[in-house]
Amino acid sequence: MLVTSNFRSFTNDYFLLTKTNIMKRVFTLAGLIISLQLFAQDKKDTTHHVEGVKRPVTIFNSEKVINANTTELVGKGRMKFKVTHNFGDIGGKEGGSTTFFGLDGAADIKIGFEIGLGKKLDMTLARTRGASAVLQIWEINFKYQLMQQMKDDPSHPLSIALFGNEAVSSVRADNASNGERQFASFSDRMSRVVQLIIAKKIKKVSLQLNPTLMNRGYAIANDQKTMFSLGGALKLPLGGRVNLLVDYFHTFHTQASKDSFFVNHGTKFYDPLGIGFEILTAGHIFTLNFTNAKEILENRFIPRTISSWGKGQFRWGFSIARSFKIFKVKK
Repeated sequence: MLVTSNFRSFTNDYFLLTKTNIMKRVFTLAGLIISLQLFAQDKKDTTHHVEGVKRPVTIFNSEKVINANTTELVGKGRMKFKVTHNFGDIGGKEGGSTTFFGLDGAADIKIGFEIGLGKKLDMTLARTRGASAVLQIWEINFKYQLMQQMKDDPSHPLSIALFGNEAVSSVRADNASNGERQFASFSDRMSRVVQLIIAKKIKKVSLQLNPTLMNRGYAIANDQKTMFSLGGALKLPLGGRVNLLVDYFHTFHTQASKDSFFVNHGTKFYDPLGIGFEILTAGHIFTLNFTNAKEILENRFIPRTISSWGKGQFRWGFSIARSFKIFKVKK
């Protein structure tokens, strides 16, 4: 009954974010950032440390920065319900005051359940709306922690994890010539990502690399079915319970692909860059983000980020998560 009550409470909190009160919530979050920076105190460490026992280092506070996965896990026996929301463009042709700087619409929404199957293994089941031609994406992913950074232990200087997913679009096929939804078979609807995550905390600063390989079953003419992207992330404390978050991906598109998209579609690829604020509260982690990536799923923002920060084509975004205990862990 407690889990049901908590879930209902969280669900109600999220769906109260309607268009009529979005502005109020955004300015409330901005106020929280300022007040927490000025008044919040660092949390005292009251844990009793036993001499000789290795202590793990928490490098990031969530399983995701903005666009980049982290090495952190939900924890065995726990489940996290998470909603991620990207609004429309703040500026550019599709932004400005006519769309209330992007707040009138949603670019993409992801709703998922992250489950701690083991001490070092997480599984996620999620549904992403999508923000371009490929919509209605169902995803299953796994993250396995290969190593965890330990305090004062030179044999564990890094945290390393392996992430992999499989995604499938259930949107209706479109037979338009050279369209992204010209699915001839079920495998054309599928895509997958494999990502190695390497992270380290140096004093109070957290750093990370995310080399990523993406593959999909179908690609339009002159596009790539498989491509490599190198990502990175940073967490910098601003004081109290507020952190600055930054992540970035560079995708290695072939020159032929870039030329073809520019000539035939008038589009240019840009590197996804996310900048955000992380606010830690009791039972919640709020992130107020800005990113030029419209799409949330790695399978989509890695090959298809065509929005530019320089043109004002970046957007507000946030995520809200609530954790639940779903089974007891034997000590």
